[in-house]
Amino acid sequence: YLETSILTDSDSFQDVVVKIERPTYHKPFLGGFKNRITGVEFHNAGSQTIPKKRPDKEIQLFCRETQTVFEKNKPQQTRNTTSTQMTKVGLYVSNRTDKLISPRKYLTAEEYHKRRLEAVIVIQTYFRRWHARNVVKNLREKKRLRLAWEAQEELRRKKDKEEKLRREHERRLNPKTKEDFELLYQALELWRQEETERINRTLSGAERKAALCGLLEQEAQLIASIGRHKLNADEENQQKAMLHFLDKVSDYTLRARELFEIYRSISMNDVPKNERIDVLLTLKHTVKEHECKLTQEIVELIDREVDLMSREVKECNLEGLRKRICTLFLQYIKTPKFNPEAAVESYSSSSKFHFISNELVQQICPEAAFDSFRGFNCATLFRINGTYYDSEFFLMRNVLMAMSYSFDVTNTLNSFIGLLPTLLQDLHYMIEIIWGCQSALSACSDLYDLVMVRWDKHHEWSPWNTILLTKDEADAHLKLCNLEK
Repeated sequence: YLETSILTDSDSFQDVVVKIERPTYHKPFLGGFKNRITGVEFHNAGSQTIPKKRPDKEIQLFCRETQTVFEKNKPQQTRNTTSTQMTKVGLYVSNRTDKLISPRKYLTAEEYHKRRLEAVIVIQTYFRRWHARNVVKNLREKKRLRLAWEAQEELRRKKDKEEKLRREHERRLNPKTKEDFELLYQALELWRQEETERINRTLSGAERKAALCGLLEQEAQLIASIGRHKLNADEENQQKAMLHFLDKVSDYTLRARELFEIYRSISMNDVPKNERIDVLLTLKHTVKEHECKLTQEIVELIDREVDLMSREVKECNLEGLRKRICTLFLQYIKTPKFNPEAAVESYSSSSKFHFISNELVQQICPEAAFDSFRGFNCATLFRINGTYYDSEFFLMRNVLMAMSYSFDVTNTLNSFIGLLPTLLQDLHYMIEIIWGCQSALSACSDLYDLVMVRWDKHHEWSPWNTILLTKDEADAHLKLCNLEK
């Protein structure tokens, strides 16, 4: 509070108590001055009255939409030139382009929305029909592609089977490997049994004995014919193996390559006389680098052939001499003293083969003298002992080979698969007795199309973790991630 004197009249004063209220808000600066020394501000005008607040209308009065103006200019032009001139006497106005408009039925809001809903339903109907047609078209195209793929796969399987049968027939007509000759011996044994049964069933007495003797003679002739074919095939296979051996040896050094070229040249037939003499002279200078009994014998044979060729001896009379030269020169190439690389290749090649132990051969053929069979293989021992493999047994071997290949791909080690190559009879028992020679899924009995795969591909193969399926079923089975599902 502040007491002050107010002049009431010209000569009288009155003391008045003035109540001063401190403002609760910052008064706006309306002009004045400021003392630079004390920093006190002196205002020219001020008000001690608190300004009245406007009542809140609960309406947003200031916003961006109300303060922003969007202007858009759009010119318009009427179709027809209009005028306000009316028809009168002396003035004709054409009404040819006029359009008479009559009022229609009043449309309520409910009727309007109903009509829009019906239009929306029609649009949805046509859209769904278009979408369904596209879905059906895609399904039809997928079906066509699927049927074409199935037909192609069926044709491929048919061709594969025909190719396998053709190869089997070719193996019987032109046997080359030991298994091919085993198939011939098996077919010969089946033929002999059938003929024996027929003779025993239809004949008796002396006629029966004569027929059996004739059958024995035919069998002996067929065995001799098969033996001749086997000798020719063995010689051809031996020649191919020797050429392969020489080719492998010649990959290491130029010396080995030179020896291989010389051997191939002297092994050729129908060579002109002059070229043959040049090859023999080259061979003579090559082997003369080492003095030994073998090289001396080769040189003597070369001189003999050159002398006979100079005397115009026929080519057919020189075949034996040329074979001896080839044989001795081959022995020269295989000698590590003259060709050091031959020792390395011979060691690497011998490590790939597994030989039969004496105990196993004695178990297979106990009644035969072991020394007489030392150089024979297992198949020969089985045939001598009277055991012949049937065609199904070789099909089992194909199943085993396919199974071994699949395990090599999956890097499965230390499993029973390493024992089965020597135990084909066990695999024969598993396929024929346990699985009944048919697929566990589709009961397909075509051994050309059956393979054995692991039931659980995350575990090693074993007789209790295997299943017999077709190739397509096996591919689908190995793609499964969870067998329980």
